[in-house]
Amino acid sequence: MKYTEIMVRYGELSTKGKNRKDFVSQLGKNTRAVLKGFPEVVVKAQRDRMHVALNGADDLKVIAKLKGVFGIENFYPSIKLEKNMDVIKKTALEMVQQQFKSGKTFKINTRRQDKSFQYHTDQINNMLGDFILENVPGISVDVKNPDIAVRVEIRQNGAFLSSELIHGAGGLPVGTGGRATMMLSGGIDSPVATYMAMKRGVRIDMIHFYSPPYTSEQALAKAKQLTSVLAGYSGSIQFIQVPFTKIQETIKEKVPEGYLMTIQRRMMLRLAAKITTDRHCTGVFTGEALGQVASQTLESMMAINDVTNLPVLRPLVSMDKTEIIKIAEKIGTYDLSILPYEDCCTIFTPPSPKTKPNLEKSRKFEKYIDVDGLMKNALENIKITNIKPDENFLNSQQDVFAELL
Repeated sequence: MKYTEIMVRYGELSTKGKNRKDFVSQLGKNTRAVLKGFPEVVVKAQRDRMHVALNGADDLKVIAKLKGVFGIENFYPSIKLEKNMDVIKKTALEMVQQQFKSGKTFKINTRRQDKSFQYHTDQINNMLGDFILENVPGISVDVKNPDIAVRVEIRQNGAFLSSELIHGAGGLPVGTGGRATMMLSGGIDSPVATYMAMKRGVRIDMIHFYSPPYTSEQALAKAKQLTSVLAGYSGSIQFIQVPFTKIQETIKEKVPEGYLMTIQRRMMLRLAAKITTDRHCTGVFTGEALGQVASQTLESMMAINDVTNLPVLRPLVSMDKTEIIKIAEKIGTYDLSILPYEDCCTIFTPPSPKTKPNLEKSRKFEKYIDVDGLMKNALENIKITNIKPDENFLNSQQDVFAELL
């Protein structure tokens, strides 16, 4: 059965009161951006629901895209029919028969927007219910908890039938929670943190540090590919690549070994904070989880946060690795994240990094390097790319693994 329209219901947006119009408008923009590859699709975001007219587009592909749009609680793929009871009966029966198994129950739920239609709501419910009972042996009615719910809407422009409820991503539309940056590595955690930030409506700009020749072009492409996957939840993402080789080499040469990681992370956050304020963003997200590695202790976080007054937000801070991996698998980033291309966070790693770095010593050792000069050089050589959903920056993963072997 090929659907002609999808009716979208809002979740948390419904509680937004006077700001609801802005939230709905942003959801409409985001949905159009995600469905940009379907030029025939028309999205109309209204106060109580959003209508997505397929106009011949592949319904399964559009449904797959809508599942990832934040702000959508659930949606009903629908079929538009002429307002003729014989046609409506036939289609309702087909819907039930497709889902029916012995012992199942059903109900009809009608909304009549077009008050001039010859039958009122109860009459439509009774007519369709009787027709299904007559033609589907063994089925019964359950108005409270049915296995199959056929929804009928009689609107001015036709009759719309649906029987399938699909859950969306929930959360808030990306762009309603402000704008921030994400310090994106090539690992498992930061893409998941990005997803969690976007689910709360935050529009994210990616900041990725790379250190050629110590990190490869494949590592950079991997970070871009992860960004493209995540762009499927927002429409597009600005990817900011920051050269970090000179900074890492200088820190390696001049800073005591135990503090290499601390000073390196302080420089990363200082650069990220500068980029964030220059782009009129209001916070920096990271993929840190408390206690996961040496640089993610409370003492280390305090020593690193010292370089900025901006909010440093860590959505994964209290999650364990198993929980994070489950989300990574769900959102489609896990298989990319485990590709064995080193990012700059993993090079020059000392054998015994300080897990509880002293703040005053961190400040002291940082004076051994030319902070301002190194920052200026890095900021003058950043490169910004607008990354869209479904772009391809890597060969297929099978080809990648074959190449590595």
